Amino acid sequence: MNTTVERQANERPEKVSELIASALVPLPPANWAESGLPFDFLVDLMLKTFFNGGSLSQWELGERLKLPVAVIEPLLDFLRAESLCEVTRRDLGSAQISYQLSGPGRLRAEASLQKSHYCGPAPVSLKAYVAQVESQSIARMRVSRTALNSALNGVVMPQHLREDLGAAINSCRPVLLYGPSGSGKTYIAEHLVNALSGQIYVPYAILVDGEVIQIFDPLVHHAIPSMTQEHVLDRWNGVDARWTLCRRPVAMSGGELTLPMLDLQFDVHSRFYVAPPQVKANNGLLIIDDLGRQLVTPRDLMNRWIVPLDRRIDHFALHTGKKFSLPFDAHVIFSSNLQPLELADEAFLRRLGYKIFVGEMASDDYRQVFIQACERSGVGFSEAAFDYLLRECHQACKQALLACTPFDLVSMICDQAAYLDKPPEMTKETLNWAWQTYFARA
Repeated sequence: MNTTVERQANERPEKVSELIASALVPLPPANWAESGLPFDFLVDLMLKTFFNGGSLSQWELGERLKLPVAVIEPLLDFLRAESLCEVTRRDLGSAQISYQLSGPGRLRAEASLQKSHYCGPAPVSLKAYVAQVESQSIARMRVSRTALNSALNGVVMPQHLREDLGAAINSCRPVLLYGPSGSGKTYIAEHLVNALSGQIYVPYAILVDGEVIQIFDPLVHHAIPSMTQEHVLDRWNGVDARWTLCRRPVAMSGGELTLPMLDLQFDVHSRFYVAPPQVKANNGLLIIDDLGRQLVTPRDLMNRWIVPLDRRIDHFALHTGKKFSLPFDAHVIFSSNLQPLELADEAFLRRLGYKIFVGEMASDDYRQVFIQACERSGVGFSEAAFDYLLRECHQACKQALLACTPFDLVSMICDQAAYLDKPPEMTKETLNWAWQTYFARA
């Protein structure tokens, strides 16, 4: 039982069972000390919030800082006692009192902005972040055959490939999907997202040795509307608003990936950090697409991650020299057109655990994908034209039946029809034109 649960249980014994049941839910701090943040940091963050926001009420401060009244009030009292802020409007009720910076307060806010321009929701402590990630670890999740089939609904693949993927995703060990370009490796990896169960809490940012590291990324973390209000007078029913309830995240990196991108990104102008993709992907999936096509060589990438993948801990350093560790709790899926031994040595491949080949499709599966492509594009499927494609195009040119080809050919048929201002048709002629144009063959 965590300290917050123990404190509330002592105060209200009848709530013990409810609190233990919701122990994974981050509870709001009862005072500034329980926020896990230094008082001076909170003061500077509030000053910067005033500097950017102008005249703000206590409620507006709470909304911006994601902190409860129990934390906001003593901070405001300190600012007023030190003549750093002043009342600008007073209506009925303390919540309607508005404040703004005084002259000395503006000077201190400017000095704080020189240290860091971060002016968002209050971060959480490193200790709190590590504990939360561990409590909602991807390793605790199990995917049943029914759940995987539901996640891969509509994805055409042989049954043995589904069984391999099911075992791999339950292992939480890194997975390498390899095979020819266009065989559907990335498409499959993206659909595995739907098999992830459970909801997690993600902080807007964390504080490490006085430095802010931004974690929440709206492109990776998809928030789930909560039934619980962020700011309620009864803190028994509240949730620490510095955390956002999200679906399990999925971060994807492709050919743009470099080694420096795997470290903390420090902006010399804003003076705060942004977390790398493997941290944003904690408690979810991290997909490294087109492995071998990055600016960084596969061996360098593997050497960078050989220890984190094995021990599930990654090590970082601030520009001040401070070193610290963060959980590496992402299920990593590599996708590559290269053979495994072209990517890394046997020692690293052994740590990958699962190497799953995704190759050419059977003709019946290829037909099913073609039908899907036609349905999606509003094109009538023709058996005669499809037989012609198999016999005169694929077999004659010895071209593999790859999952990407049907969608690409049907899209080209639609493009030509749009130009000619007529309905798209799947015929021998249109397929032959699309084939020659797509594969650049006379």
